[in-house]
Formats: sequence, C-alpha cells, structure tokens
Amino acid sequence: MNYCSECGATVALTIPSGDTRPRHVCANCGMIHYRNPKLVVGAIPEWENGILLCRRAIAPRHGKWTLPAGFMETQETTADAAVRETLEEACARIKIGEMFSLIDVPAISQIHIFYRARLLDANFHPGEESLETALFSEDGIPWDDIAFRTVSLTLRHYFADRRNGDWQFHAMILSMAYSNVSSHG
Repeated sequence: MNYCSECGATVALTIPSGDTRPRHVCANCGMIHYRNPKLVVGAIPEWENGILLCRRAIAPRHGKWTLPAGFMETQETTADAAVRETLEEACARIKIGEMFSLIDVPAISQIHIFYRARLLDANFHPGEESLETALFSEDGIPWDDIAFRTVSLTLRHYFADRRNGDWQFHAMILSMAYSNVSSHG
C-alpha cells in the first residue's frame, strides 16, 4: 500500500501508538489501514449419496475440482455467502445446514469455512466461474484433481463423519508445510 484511501497522501509502515504490529499509517490524516484475513466461505451441497463439486474456470487452479466457495462480501453472513457462492458457481439452490469446518490458513491470511447444505433440487449447471458441475459419491471424488487442500481436508472429514454416523465440527490450522495440519474439536 502506497497511498491513503481516505485522503490520498502517502502511507508509511509503522507501529501505531498502542499497537504491536506494523500498519500502513497515513502521514497526512493519521488513518491506520488494517490488513486483515479474508474469509473464504462455501458449502458441501448434498444430494442423495452425492456431493456437488465444481470444476474451476478461473485461476488459481483452473480445471481442478472444488466445493462451491469464494470470498465473503461485506454486509453478508457466512451462511449467506455460502448460499450465494453455490448459486453463482453451480447455479444451485441449497438449504444451509450447520457449519462443518473452519480452517485457518495463516500463510495466505485466509480463513476457510464450509457449511453442510442440502440441494433443494437436482437442477444445477456451471456458473461463470465453473467449467463443469457434477455430483460425486465418495468413491468417485477426483482426489488427485481437488483444487485446494482445505477442500480435500473438509471432504475427507465429511466422508469419515458420514461413515461413522457422527457429525462433528472440524477446526484446523493449515500450515503451508504439507505435513503440518493441526485439528481442534
């Protein structure tokens, strides 16, 4: 960040009084510009024995499969974001269920949240950000072509919980080192 979004003056990276981290601070008006993690929110849309996945038409991970998800917008709830993203990416209507997973990804300043959801009907098709949409059983999941580790982890927990008949909330911290995933709860 080079310029203040309030007055247009230059900003400097400094630790404001009473703070502990460097922030972009405007040299003119004193505005402190915070950079906070972004929320990625999505759904695990269920239909009979299948899960709805979307094959990405955009970067990153173009052509790979994912759950319908995306960045949360201002003035919406996380549940509303999951419903909206499912409609945008898969043109699918869902009834939102309970929050299923929350995965902190501190290396890229993101938090990924997935809700269980029930498809209201089997009428779905690719939205603008998807090449293809399809229902997959556990045996049919294209595990080698899943776009993101957070989606893979969520799906693995989902199928394990379904096999056990014991639905749990899964909170994890994902480090960028592939061997380091911490689970809580």
